[in-house]
This record gives sequence, structure tokens and C-alpha cells, in this order.
Amino acid sequence: MITLLDYGAGNVRSVVNALEALGEKVKLVKTPEDILSAEKLIFPGVGNFSSLISTLHEKNFFEPLKRYLLEDRPFLGICLGLQALFEYSEEAPGIKGLGIFKGYIKRFDTTLSIPHIGWNGIKPQKSSRLFDGLTGEEKFYFVHSYHVETEEADIILCTTDYGYEFVSAIEKGNIIATQFHPEKSGQVGLKILKNFLEANKSAVKPKFIPSKTKLAKRIVACLDVRTNDDGDLVVTKGDQYDVREKGQVRNLGKPVELARRYYTEGADEITFLNITGFRDFPLKDLPMLEVLRLTSKNVFVPLTIGGGIRDFTDRDGNFYSALEVASEYFRSGADKISIGSDAVLIVEEYLHTGKATGKSSIETISKVYGTQAVVISIDPRRVYVDSPEKTKHPVIETSIPGPNGERYCWFQCTIKGGREGRDIDAVTLAKVCEKLGAGEILLNSIDRDGTNLGFDLELIQAVKEAVSIPVIASSGAGSPEHFYEVFTKTEVEAALAAGIFHRQEVSIEEVKRYLKERGIEIRPIFKEELL
Repeated sequence: MITLLDYGAGNVRSVVNALEALGEKVKLVKTPEDILSAEKLIFPGVGNFSSLISTLHEKNFFEPLKRYLLEDRPFLGICLGLQALFEYSEEAPGIKGLGIFKGYIKRFDTTLSIPHIGWNGIKPQKSSRLFDGLTGEEKFYFVHSYHVETEEADIILCTTDYGYEFVSAIEKGNIIATQFHPEKSGQVGLKILKNFLEANKSAVKPKFIPSKTKLAKRIVACLDVRTNDDGDLVVTKGDQYDVREKGQVRNLGKPVELARRYYTEGADEITFLNITGFRDFPLKDLPMLEVLRLTSKNVFVPLTIGGGIRDFTDRDGNFYSALEVASEYFRSGADKISIGSDAVLIVEEYLHTGKATGKSSIETISKVYGTQAVVISIDPRRVYVDSPEKTKHPVIETSIPGPNGERYCWFQCTIKGGREGRDIDAVTLAKVCEKLGAGEILLNSIDRDGTNLGFDLELIQAVKEAVSIPVIASSGAGSPEHFYEVFTKTEVEAALAAGIFHRQEVSIEEVKRYLKERGIEIRPIFKEELL
């Protein structure tokens, strides 16, 4: 029996599913006594350091957890579950951690995008049963803005490079903790979990230890999900946001089945965008919640969900906050949530008043779950002008002239699935959302959507240069060459596609092979035999 310390925030479902996939039974902590009676305890912390520590105190879990750790009993901490073991964190001044080890948690100090999101390698510093069966070439999924600083060299299990070298896992006695997420690291992550559970394995080092690890460029598969005219939940794809063909909604497959296929093909992340009418009542949106639950049972890479994540009042007058809506998605298997139209309205209010309210969906969700859990989906279109003086918005001089030969354009944000343009540009929107607490930008393009002409490189670079958080390029991919182009001509960390994968015109495996042959860092695809 594995005991899981679920303190109420983050996606614990993925950890439960990963353990059950390994044949284990899982018991959730409900009382302080459950911690003290555990045979093996796993603590998957996600979100904000202050929120985590406060919740541990509120639930009377703090002292029993500390006692369990001081007794050197079998323990695996994940992400914030690692950081909580130290004395304090720069993320939460004045808040004391568990203090099991000396050291503190420091925010990344690098010119690279923060949070550190994606697949990176590890450099083992000592032998461990965790490394049994690994080659050393594996990559694991990271999503964090802070890392461990400690002078206790003997506890450092492995390090990773992101601008500089940082501690990515520790081990001392029966206590093991990782900054990366094994439950979201595919087959290699499941192997790590299995090795932790099998305490009789020999301590080893992988044969290959890289001199420096590298962050992989992510390939993201996107599934637009909605009901068709028969009421069935299907994956569809728009042509410049029009999802109908000959009057019928395009049906490109079932969401859970497609997600599983993309996982086995090597997708680094999977994004679900709920574009159907029932997004107006997201807490009653049982089909999408069920899609997440079923997908997370056998897809062990990050899942993002977008659509309807905002404050709303239902037909009966009941108010639900965006935080409550997001929490339902997280509890159902999502790792990140995507905010689209609501982000535009939030930024419009911010620009009008000149100050943050502290109550927007971006602010409230990132405060509890961390900035890394909030993705902003931007749907811009080009607006051409004769000269920069013709608009108040930041413009670019474009290599793609307008219909009347215009040499300048700005990128107008839209809402309601691209149907309504607003008086705000994509660059400004991205900058303000970062300031409010967003951790990533999903950058679409109405002009390129469904065209297979390649990504809008000018739009992507304009937004990427304006923010310090990761950017996912979207819309227009038609071939492996387009992925290579966006990774070599812009600074984006990830690229997303939908239609070409759904129609099996190009597979994710083909894209990765093409990129690897041309020197782009990608995550290797490991098959089932790892287990």
C-alpha cells in the first residue's frame, strides 16, 4: 500500500494513475495519523510554497510529516515536495519549510525563460536504485521557477543545467525527492517510480552521464474538442476557426483515443481545447472532465485544458469562481489550464484602471497553483496599416504585404473563437498577462490556422521578444520543415499542431526524427519495454 499526501492542490490524479499503472494500491492521506502509519509516503507538491506550507499547518499535517521524515522512513517528494524539505523559499519570505535539510529555495537567475518548462536531462552525482535500467540519455519533465540551493553535497542525487547547474534530485537514507515529475515523464518516469517502490534494487549509475544537459524543444499535440450535431464528443479542426465542412462539424476522432495515440507516438504534451457550447457551464461539463480522467489513466505526459475557465454564474444564480473551475480540471487530470477570451477582458480592465485587482482568474489560479499552471491562449489576426502612425498599437514592418501592399501590421487580439476583434494587440496582452502571473503563452494565428503554410514567424518573434516566459507556437504547421523553421528562426520553446496529426499527414515521430537529424534537441521516444 502506497500512501499519497494529497494536501488539496495540484494534479495528484496523475500520480495515483501512474502508481496504479504499476499495479500498486494507493491510499490518500485524510488524517495526520495516516502519515505516521504509512509504509511508503509520496508527496507530490505543486504550486506555491506559501500555499503548500499554510495548508499543511491548517490540516495538521506539518508536524506528523516532519516526524515521519526525521525517522528516515521511505519517502518520495516530487517538485514542491522536494522544496518543502528545506528551510525556506524566496517565493514565500518569512515562511519556514520543514527544515529536514539545510538550504533554501532560490528563484532561477538566468536570461532563459522562466518558468523552466519542458524535458531536460539529469547528471547523476552518486549511485541510486532510482537509476536502475536507465541509460543516462533520458529526459524528464520539469515545470518550476525555483530550485534548491544547499551546501549538503552528500544529499545531491543529480543535477540539471538550465542557464547554470542546479540540484534536480536529492537522496539521503530512505528520503528521495525529485524536482522533475516522474508521473509526467512517460515511460522513463514510470521506471523511476517503479525503482523507488522496489527498495531491494541495487544502487547504480547510468553508463552515460552527459557533461551538460539540454532542454528539449517540445512537440505539442492539440485536440479541439466539441459536440457534433449528433451530440457526440469529437475532436475537430477549424479552417481559420471554421470547424464545419459541408454543414457538418468535422469529426477527426475520439479525444481519449487520439490522445493515447499521440502519447505513444512521442508527443511531449497534449492540449485539449474545449470549444463547444457547454463550456458556459464548466462545472457541469461532465464530458470534458471525463475526457481528462480517462486520458490521464494511461497518458503520462502533461495535459493542458482550455475553455470556459472563468468566473461565471449559472442559470440558478449560483456563482463559481475561475479558481473553483480550474480546481475541478486539476482534480480530473489537468496539469495546466489555458485561459483565452477571459484573458483579453482581464487585460482590458487592467489597462483601463492601471492596476491589478488580485481577483482575476490569472491571479487567483497562479497564486494557488503557481505561475507554471496558467497558460494564456492568444488568438490574434493581422491588421495592416500604411504606416506606424496610423495606429496606437505596436507594429512590425512585415515581409508579407497586406492586400493593398501595406508594409506594416499589428496583431489584433480576438475573443469568442476569433469571431470578435478587440482594441488590444497580442504583444501588450502577453506582457500584461505575464505581469499578472501567467507562466506560458500559447500563441495562435487566425491568419495561418488550417492553411499548412507554416507558423507566423513575425508574430511569434514579436511576442517572444516581449516576454520572459515560455511561448508555444501554434497555427499553420503543415510539414516537419515548418517545425524546424520555427525552432531555428525564433526563440520559442515549443510548437503545436493539430490537423496534420489528426489526418495522419505527418506523425509526431516523423517530426522528431526530422528535427533530430538536423541537430535540434528533442526528447527521445522510449517504448514500453522500459518497464
